[in-house]
Amino acid sequence: MMIAEKYQSLVFSFFMALLMSGIMSFVISLFNLGFIENIFFIWLKAWTFAFIIAFPVILIVSPVVRALVAFFIKADSQSKV
Repeated sequence: MMIAEKYQSLVFSFFMALLMSGIMSFVISLFNLGFIENIFFIWLKAWTFAFIIAFPVILIVSPVVRALVAFFIKADSQSKV
């Protein structure tokens, strides 16, 4: 089953939140606790919480980031092919 193109931004945000929250929660868990016996389960709990926060934040912040990027990026006068 394929998702309609009109949901591209939502799907992108979902996967970005999933991957970034997973990576960051793992790194922070290891940094704070080290390789302890039950680090995997601690990390999964942290990842769940991080994703619940990250997904709506990405949905809210994305338009601001797009506007900032558009402000700082100069359009080329000629398109390169």
